Amino acid sequence: MDSRLFIPLLLAGAIALACGSRSHPEAAVSVATAAPTTRVARRAEPRTSTEIKSAFAVSASPNTLHFALNVTNPGKKGIELTFPSGQEYDFTVRDSLGREVYRWGKGRMFTQSLQNKVLDGGETKRFEERASTTLPPGAYVAVATLRSSNYPVQERVAFELR
Repeated sequence: MDSRLFIPLLLAGAIALACGSRSHPEAAVSVATAAPTTRVARRAEPRTSTEIKSAFAVSASPNTLHFALNVTNPGKKGIELTFPSGQEYDFTVRDSLGREVYRWGKGRMFTQSLQNKVLDGGETKRFEERASTTLPPGAYVAVATLRSSNYPVQERVAFELR
């Protein structure tokens, strides 16, 4: 092998080795910062063993709708509900053809930041709204949605206006 080629390659290898050893502490730092994210993801796994219970009720008259969604943590340990925005819930009404005729959250503004709320063991959180609306007589379905990304809930209740 030609020494004119061998010596520069040997020097380049030595430089690469020396620079490579400096990046190891940086790699350790990135691993250390990644580890809490992994632990958080593991903490979110108990969702499969802990479920939340929900109950939805609607009271309707020709001019007023009253929605009430109860969400209960039946377990002994608290759970953390994660919401992708400031909107924790929504209520909608669909007519007999499935068309949306009312949405509580329509036209409202919500913060665009991640929200976390703790629901202690045995605790029930009630989401309640009263709406003034004029719906013609007919059959409807009200839909309550808990907009949690890790414990989503959707309940439906049929009702009729005469």
